[in-house]
Amino acid sequence: MGGIVTSSVAPVYVVDDDLSVRESVGNLIRSAGWPVEAFGSAREFLESGWASRPSCLVLDLDLPGMTGLELQRKLDAKFSVIFLTGRGDIPTSVRAMKAGAQEFLTKPPPVDELLEAIGRALTRTSLPRAHAQAIESAPLPDGRVGMIGESRALRRVLDLVEAVAPSEATVLILGETGTGKERVARAVHDRSPRRSQPFVSVNCAAIPQSLIASDLFGHEKGAFTGAMQRRTGRFEQAQGGTIFLDEIGDLPAETQVALLRVLQEREFERVGGHHPIATDVRVIAATNRDLPSAIAAGAFRSDLFYRLNVFPIEMPPLRERKEDIPLLVEYFTNRGQGPGTRARIVDPRVLELLHAYSWPGNIRELQNVVERALIMSSEGELTVDARWFPGSSTGLPRQRVSDPPAVREATLREAPPTGTSEEVSGMTGPNSGPAGATLNAGGSLAELERQTILLTLAAVGGNRRLAATKLGIGLRTLYEKLKRYEIH
Repeated sequence: MGGIVTSSVAPVYVVDDDLSVRESVGNLIRSAGWPVEAFGSAREFLESGWASRPSCLVLDLDLPGMTGLELQRKLDAKFSVIFLTGRGDIPTSVRAMKAGAQEFLTKPPPVDELLEAIGRALTRTSLPRAHAQAIESAPLPDGRVGMIGESRALRRVLDLVEAVAPSEATVLILGETGTGKERVARAVHDRSPRRSQPFVSVNCAAIPQSLIASDLFGHEKGAFTGAMQRRTGRFEQAQGGTIFLDEIGDLPAETQVALLRVLQEREFERVGGHHPIATDVRVIAATNRDLPSAIAAGAFRSDLFYRLNVFPIEMPPLRERKEDIPLLVEYFTNRGQGPGTRARIVDPRVLELLHAYSWPGNIRELQNVVERALIMSSEGELTVDARWFPGSSTGLPRQRVSDPPAVREATLREAPPTGTSEEVSGMTGPNSGPAGATLNAGGSLAELERQTILLTLAAVGGNRRLAATKLGIGLRTLYEKLKRYEIH
């Protein structure tokens, strides 16, 4: 294998020293309709001639002679690299992602995940890797940090953005504070036919309830005390474009009625006015509140909710897309530097510590921590320094990242175990620890992770979804770890 063929399309490359892996992965890719070239070593691939034709590269991390990371560094940046490894440790994956890897899958890779990753990679190979821009078609201005990343969770959001943007559908963006909901709203606007028209953003929670109607719809002269002249509202300012109503769950009841009329009739009246004004505005709303619960409590109108919830987009919290942390940190540490300036150096142990934290404040909190770290750092290098991880303000641990138990304990401190010894002992598996066990600082990293999962499950009474949230991982990832460690 490895000879150049006459084809206008470069094949998918598989480089692995294990013949069985090469054959199984190669056959899987061929069954999906893609051509394949397989190689037993990095040197064999480099000498084949295919290395001059960028494509998707499925690459074993632990190759003999030249490692997968070393091969990656030698290749054109247009190669989309998917790493396969028998070990899924965080520091290695961080280095791989920083070096340009698109995916990092543990052997044996799930069939659907591998094929999906290859499909995404093949769409990128004709473009430079803009890893700080998740959607290449329309680069986002500096500061739109919510769109940075290449995790599956963020890609799902971006796919929804691409699907709904060309339409006129009302969009409702759901998610915790700091996840980048306004960035998604801007992305929808920037990819819509209204992109050349105004984008008007309104934070409904930041405006006094007595003034919100005037702010949105304007008012006539003399409409109320202090209304010395007519004022146009945000809907008129957004005419022909998009209005983004952030924190829509905080809208007062009377204004909810007026907004419902806008969505139903496409018209409104200024405060103190008596003549309807037609409006041509696309509405995008966002909230961090549970609107169905607000409806049940009588705080939000159900008919308005159904009008807003035409196309919902849910923003994942940072704890569910931690693989994006290296890219976000790289963006925060390098932005604002002019051409030719030395990039900030990030100690891999810093990324390891950031990965261990649950980030209740999401991307906004990460940005604040990194900016504080840059102020406190010397010579542009981010090192593990407790001065910029003050537990009182961020909740981040003061322990050294080089001590593995400290990393695991950082997660446990988010939810200290409260379960009884019976609850702990009720979870079984090989080498189960004693009831009420705590982390053993002398154990292996795998055993520490296993103990962490056991203790967290005990703390939440066996609720796996809640345990996944406390651990800062996805529910699917938790199930995979339960299977791996034979926890029943």
